Amino acid sequence: MIISVASGKGGVGKTIIATSLVAALGDGSQLLDCDVEEPNCHLLVKPQILTSEIINIPVPLVDEEKCTVCGKCGEICRFSAIVQIGKSVLTFPEMCHGCGGCMLICPEKAITETEREIGVVETGFFGSIEFVQGRIRIGEAMAPPLIRAVKRKINPNKIAVLDAPPGSSCPVVTTVLGSDYTIMVTEPTPFGLNDLRIAVEAIGNLGVRMGVVLNRSDIGDNAVREYCESNNLPILAEIPHDRRIAEGYAVGALLIESAPEYRQTFLNIFSQIRQSLENEGKELRTGTL
Repeated sequence: MIISVASGKGGVGKTIIATSLVAALGDGSQLLDCDVEEPNCHLLVKPQILTSEIINIPVPLVDEEKCTVCGKCGEICRFSAIVQIGKSVLTFPEMCHGCGGCMLICPEKAITETEREIGVVETGFFGSIEFVQGRIRIGEAMAPPLIRAVKRKINPNKIAVLDAPPGSSCPVVTTVLGSDYTIMVTEPTPFGLNDLRIAVEAIGNLGVRMGVVLNRSDIGDNAVREYCESNNLPILAEIPHDRRIAEGYAVGALLIESAPEYRQTFLNIFSQIRQSLENEGKELRTGTL
């Protein structure tokens, strides 16, 4: 089973929820930090990193002696990573998504591929639980190829929990795509509601089942609850503002370490997700805990 944990904006407790869910589930789970531009799950789970793999993507390399400057390569590239300017063809590797279309369409076979480093994927353990994180190279503009590399480490025999980037842009969609269920984390404030709406609309187009965890649930108003009810979004749990949780987070402690009584809350969240998928007739890819 693949569960992604997302949020319409940063700062609402997404990583706190993802890490404590995995810690509560224990050995049968796996944590993947897909927030590759600012991974911070490691600050809470403190993993032992065992491997580090450099991730590259293919980018075009033009043989000027073969190139006739026909311009077909530029026509196929949606991202202007390769363009015809006058009698020259210029490449912009930072814009390239590595699809290989320019190489395939070139009538002179003047385009080959070389590799460009975009970041690293690190793997290890915290306790007996598998941990994976991506770290994008400084200055790199495109997170999705690195997120896909992180997701290739998903263990199909375990419950994979993916900590998604905040927001609703391409990195979030790349993370959530292929998940069995998405937990949307928000707080009951006007900003929380606005960004939840945007994220739900984006992720809803992927056909992934969703539920909401309401963090700091005793602040703000009832607008988020009313939105969830009117849009048939189940509220999986409400976690009130608790000084112990805030103090624990400040020193890198998991929520269920600072407030152990919430361990059962996270097990209940998973139970609701599993029941929802079973009711939908979806085949689960792991056994029960």
